[in-house]
Amino acid sequence: MTYRDFITSDHKVMLGKPVIKGTRLTVELILRKLGEGATHSDLMRMYPELSAESI
Repeated sequence: MTYRDFITSDHKVMLGKPVIKGTRLTVELILRKLGEGATHSDLMRMYPELSAESI
């Protein structure tokens, strides 16, 4: 698997920013939350549409 299995970019969704497929959650948001100390469990609890693999 590669990142392309989980990340997409479409100019119609979030102005073309890379997002987790099937969501409107930007990769930028996920990375920022991880940088702030959030764990994978925290992210999955905050955003139930995320899977552990997509993080």
